[in-house]
Amino acid sequence: MTPSPAAPARERLVQQIRFIVEVDRLKEIFRQTVLVHSRRPENDAEHSWHLCLIVLTLAEHANWPRLDVLRVLKMLILHDLVEIDAGDTFAYDTAAMAHQHEREAVAADRIFGLLPADQAREFRALWDEFEARQTREAKFAAAVDRFQPMLLNCHTEGAAWRKHGVTRDRVLARNSYIAEGSAALWAYAEHMIADTVAAGHLAE
Repeated sequence: MTPSPAAPARERLVQQIRFIVEVDRLKEIFRQTVLVHSRRPENDAEHSWHLCLIVLTLAEHANWPRLDVLRVLKMLILHDLVEIDAGDTFAYDTAAMAHQHEREAVAADRIFGLLPADQAREFRALWDEFEARQTREAKFAAAVDRFQPMLLNCHTEGAAWRKHGVTRDRVLARNSYIAEGSAALWAYAEHMIADTVAAGHLAE
């Protein structure tokens, strides 16, 4: 018969499971981007999965030859959990963007605070690192986070952009820091944008 875990270990497990159950809510937070095939809105959990797969596939195109890929993956799997409380903020909604970080920081306190103290500190530090965009890993994580919605928009005839009247200059201004993490991804993105404009799916 397997012995029961000691009380402190059991309490730690209870906290971790509580966190895991809580963050299942990420699957119910929907974004403005739509999926390439069904054209239904993408949810945040799908977005996070896609970002991680992009990193595994495209990490060689980061601006640095040696990158801590596991750290990048950790940031990307954690960074949108705050949207469980704060909601998804559309990238081109300037009014909502004004207080986005403050709303999300409060959410980070609550959500990561469900974990045992050591994991809460670790996860919050990774979230803060992503937000600050100072390390090479954070810069590449942020580049991928910006590249993926552009990729979906360009493959759905600019669905979210057209819905909200977003123009080419706003897309370029919003996403240009992709180049800080990957010059190659930004060059590819610029070509995608040009093709989408030429096809009439993104206004000048």
